[in-house]
Amino acid sequence: MRIRTMALIGCATLMLAGCGRFGDSMGDSAGDSSWNPTTWFGSSQPKSLEPEGGYPTTTQDNRSGIAYISGAKWEPMYEGRLLVVTGLPATKGWWNAALITEEPMPRGRIRADDMGVLRLRFVAYPPLKDSAAARSAPNPASDTITVGLTIPKEALSGINQVVISGAGNVVTLNK
Repeated sequence: MRIRTMALIGCATLMLAGCGRFGDSMGDSAGDSSWNPTTWFGSSQPKSLEPEGGYPTTTQDNRSGIAYISGAKWEPMYEGRLLVVTGLPATKGWWNAALITEEPMPRGRIRADDMGVLRLRFVAYPPLKDSAAARSAPNPASDTITVGLTIPKEALSGINQVVISGAGNVVTLNK
C-alpha cells in the first residue's frame, strides 16, 4: 500500500513538473517541452481570456438628460459613499433614471479624470411622445426623481470633485 501511494505521488510530481518551463532547462530554445501537458494539443502560447478587440467599455445610452437637477449629496456607507441626486424631468412619465459616466468606462467601474473630477450625467427615458404624460407638466411634489450611485472607497481615493450634468443645469459636489 505504501509503495503504491509513493508511486502515485511520484507520478503527480512529474506531471506538475512538466507543466512548468521544463523545456528551457533541457536546451529547447522555443520553450516547448514534450513533458509539458499544455503543449500536447497545440501551441504553448498562453491564451488570453480577453475577447478580440478588448472588453466593451459601454453601450450607446439613448436616455435623455433630466431637465433640472435640484440637489446632490453624499451619504456615508460602510464600503464607501452613496451619491444621491434628485431632479425634475421636463414632463411626467420619465422612467429608468440613472447616473452614468460621461467618459465610457467598463460596467461597474468608476474612475475620475486626471484632475480628480468624476463627470456624471443624470439621464432617464422620456414618456412616449403621444402619451398624456408627455403633454403634462411635472409636479415637483410627485414627479421628482431620485437616483443613487455607490462609489467604493478605492474609487473615492482618486475623486476630489463630482460634476453632475442634466439637460438644463450642472451641479458640482466636492468630496
